[in-house]
Amino acid sequence: MAMGFGDLLWVFFVISAIQPLVRQKLLEASRLRALTRLERERGSRLIALVHRQETMSLLGFPIMRYIDVNDSEDILRAIKLTDADRPIDLILHTPGGLVLAAGQIAHALKRHRAKVTVFVPHYAMSGGTLIALAADEIVMDPNAMLGPVDPQLGQSPAASVLSVLERKKPEDIEDQTLILADISRKAIIQVRRTVQELLGERMTPEAATALADKLTTGIWTHDYGIVSEEAKTLGLPISTDMPEQVYEFMNLFPQPTRIRPSVEYLPVPYHDRHRGRVRALMPVLRLTRSGARCTLRRWRTER
Repeated sequence: MAMGFGDLLWVFFVISAIQPLVRQKLLEASRLRALTRLERERGSRLIALVHRQETMSLLGFPIMRYIDVNDSEDILRAIKLTDADRPIDLILHTPGGLVLAAGQIAHALKRHRAKVTVFVPHYAMSGGTLIALAADEIVMDPNAMLGPVDPQLGQSPAASVLSVLERKKPEDIEDQTLILADISRKAIIQVRRTVQELLGERMTPEAATALADKLTTGIWTHDYGIVSEEAKTLGLPISTDMPEQVYEFMNLFPQPTRIRPSVEYLPVPYHDRHRGRVRALMPVLRLTRSGARCTLRRWRTER
């Protein structure tokens, strides 16, 4: 039976709608396999908290996620299912999120008896940094970043709202601004206390208070990046010995497909130190279930 144009259009629509779901399920299966391998190698419970723009919906529209109460519920459940003497590894990649959720996760990690290691391959800003402060060890890529944890009220930093009180007389300030300033003061006190509690067992009270003040009172802008060297000077337990498997795991969180990629390179390491030989790589285009993919064919030439 011949198919008309309308039938073909309908089939195309159905395939386009289902394809993101199928690809998502294949990626999820690959992530589970990668988590299992890394758990076996390290003898730990491995948890991943990754917020990356990704095609998640039925029609493949990209969405961006942040730390929320669903994340905290899932991580608390994973910690509860882990024996107290089994180490926990957390792969953390997030721009931040709700203070409530991040604080719950941080306190649960701090209470875990065995060693807690947080891996930051790219960035863990704001609430992500709050979670990292609960770790016994923070493993960062040399170019990865943490950030300040100063509270934000909508689009305004709490510290900046409080600064209005210092610059204007009370009679010149709107009631709404005064209300926001009161909330800002409370928010800073609450987050500062949380940071002090997380750092209390690894630092002296004076050092923990000084670092809590620096991270919560708006000394930096909220998007200020704290690299590994600076994090060490702040007294945090930083290591840069990042397992290669963590990077491989992050490759299983692809960004939404663009018409033209904004960054292009040959995705192979250039670490060849053998003299007298030149190794080259030839890109080869092949089709996969997730679309066109560029692979590389290696050959050698002798000098």
